[in-house]
Amino acid sequence: MAVVAITGGIAAGKSLVASTLRELGAIVIDADQLAREAVAPGSKALREIATRFPGVITDSGDLDRSALGALVFSDTVARSDLNHIVHPEVRRLYDERIAKVQSEHPQSVVVYDIPLLAEARSSEEFDAVVVVHAPAAVRVARLVERRGFSEAEATKRVSAQASDEARLELADVVIDASLSEAETVRQSRLLFEALVSLWPDRLAELPREFPGEDS
Repeated sequence: MAVVAITGGIAAGKSLVASTLRELGAIVIDADQLAREAVAPGSKALREIATRFPGVITDSGDLDRSALGALVFSDTVARSDLNHIVHPEVRRLYDERIAKVQSEHPQSVVVYDIPLLAEARSSEEFDAVVVVHAPAAVRVARLVERRGFSEAEATKRVSAQASDEARLELADVVIDASLSEAETVRQSRLLFEALVSLWPDRLAELPREFPGEDS
C-alpha cells in the first residue's frame, strides 16, 4: 500500500501539518507515539535504556525523558546507542500499524509522521516524502520563544538533527513552514487535495511546492 512520509526538524511545524492532514481525513501514524510505546514501563527497550543510561528511570518506572534528553543531545555516541535500542522496536510497531491499516482502510491516504527520517529510515521505503521546512535559525528562535529554551540549548537540539540541506535532499514535496501558521495550514490543505487526487498510483506527480497565496 502507498505511504507518504512527512518529516521536518524540531520546531519546523511538522506537527501542525500532520494534525491538519489528520483532520482532513488522512490516517496518520505518529513515530513519536510509537517511540513512547516502545519504551513503556516493563518493555525490553526500557530495560536496555536503564542499563545503558543509569538514572533515567523514575520511581514509578517511567522513562525520565528530560534526563535522557540531557544526556543524548550532548553526546553523539550516547544518541547512537539510544537509537540502536529504540529504532528496531519502533520499526516493529510501525509494521504492525501498517498491516492493520492495510486490512481495515486500504483506500485511505496514509501518512507516516517521522521526525527522524533522515537519521533513521531510508526515503526509498516511502512512496513520497514531504519535508516541512523552516531554516535552522527560525527553529532555534521558536524553541526559545515558544518552549522557553536557552539559545544555547535550542541550538544544541537543532544541531543534533540532520542539517536542512540533508533533509531537503529527500523531499518530493516541500511545505514552507517559515511563515505564519495560517499559511502552513493552507499549504497542508493543498497537499491533502493533491494526495487525494493522485492516490495511490500517481504520487510521482505531486508538486514540489505549493505557490504562495498571492502567486
